[in-house]
Amino acid sequence: MLKWGILSTAKIGVKDVIPAIFRSENSVVEAVASRDLTRAQNVADQFGIPQAFGSYDELLACDDIDAVYIPLVTSQHAEWTINAANAGKHVLCEKPMALKADDIHAIILAADRNKVVVSEAVMITYHPQWLKVRELIASGAIGELTHVQSAFTYFNDDASNMRNIPELGGGALLDIGIYPIAATRFATGKEPHRAMSEIKFDETFGTDTYSSSRIDFGDFELSMYVSTQMAHRQSIVFHGDKGWIELSAPFNAGKYDADCVTLHNAAHNKVETFRFIDINQYTEQVDAFTRMVVNEVQPDGIEVLSLESSYNNQKVIDTLFTASIIETWTQV
Repeated sequence: MLKWGILSTAKIGVKDVIPAIFRSENSVVEAVASRDLTRAQNVADQFGIPQAFGSYDELLACDDIDAVYIPLVTSQHAEWTINAANAGKHVLCEKPMALKADDIHAIILAADRNKVVVSEAVMITYHPQWLKVRELIASGAIGELTHVQSAFTYFNDDASNMRNIPELGGGALLDIGIYPIAATRFATGKEPHRAMSEIKFDETFGTDTYSSSRIDFGDFELSMYVSTQMAHRQSIVFHGDKGWIELSAPFNAGKYDADCVTLHNAAHNKVETFRFIDINQYTEQVDAFTRMVVNEVQPDGIEVLSLESSYNNQKVIDTLFTASIIETWTQV
């Protein structure tokens, strides 16, 4: 049984990941830490977690903890991931792993040096709907893939929210841009060559609140827009010459009656729907991570996200920022 420590009382940890660990087959939450001991104790009392700490360093020094989950603000992800690895803990860190792709090199070195598993919490690829999409594309169900179209938007104008604070790593691309990029790379097994983007910044916050991007994978193109100041929407379509695939809830799976992958043929006279009911992608992620730590065999198709893949995702986001400045295609 892998014993987890939670580094902060952030909402995503309390709402999604701590419950997911308790649902896991092979994990348990042993401790939670906050810079405010009262907050840590409140979360510990809420879930029946044995230990609460008033500092992150105290948690990392605890011998009872095997792995840590890090849902800190984005600007602190790389620092505390390295600190945790140096303390000999396995690490699952919220996305994005770092503010820049080059920052991930130091994380890779720390993981290798300390012989620990370190992975970015891009939970979507653990959901069986994405394994189905990858299988359909690989089998030629839509023929030759030509275009991927995606959108991910929500509205947040809270000035105190870290997503609207540049120095904390706020902004649309860092927060949600990774999802269409990671999903497309995972589903196709392809890497992008060049990209271009138009990005708009909020005059008050200074964060990017909207981007419209084109990412060239050679054989096909991903077009996507993300925003933190638009009505909520998420979609993705994989379009080939013999059909197309659409997902009902590509990124926030589990928020609807069922998660569906729908396969359409080119003639629009045949539709096949694959439904995935009562799947928690956070628990799937925790189970896969734990299996890797304890050297258990993963189910077919499950792969724990590597730091090299995190680097490749972040490199695309870095390129989009650069391309928006020079206003032309930019090599990834």
